[in-house]
Amino acid sequence: MKTFISAIALSIAATGAFAAAHAVTPSVEAANQSVANGIVSASMVVAAENGWMVVHRTDATMAPGPVVGYAPLRKGDNVDVAAILTEEVAPGDMLMLMVHSEAGGTMTGGFEYTLGAVEDGPIRVDGNLVMAVITAE
Repeated sequence: MKTFISAIALSIAATGAFAAAHAVTPSVEAANQSVANGIVSASMVVAAENGWMVVHRTDATMAPGPVVGYAPLRKGDNVDVAAILTEEVAPGDMLMLMVHSEAGGTMTGGFEYTLGAVEDGPIRVDGNLVMAVITAE
């Protein structure tokens, strides 16, 4: 019986260590693409919590600008995430695809962020925004 209890305790400890070692690290994978169809997509977005892939305008300064689209994310791996663009984007325009939180707003499931707000704001890892920059073709 003592051996059985020790085995259970070790199993629980190992499961916790495994989960901690495999914590979700947010990321965005996307490539330059045509946006002629009014959609921009990321091949993979990893989110540590439910949230949003937000499409910001940007330029060579790499500062996030106005929001021009967004799509919901589930916690974990999100494959082929497509955001409908809410403004015209021309070939050559740079876009920043960024992971935002679902936290801080007044409603769950509704995108509430405006540039600089805390509602549904950007996720940071080690102080860095989780994003990828692409050029519209």
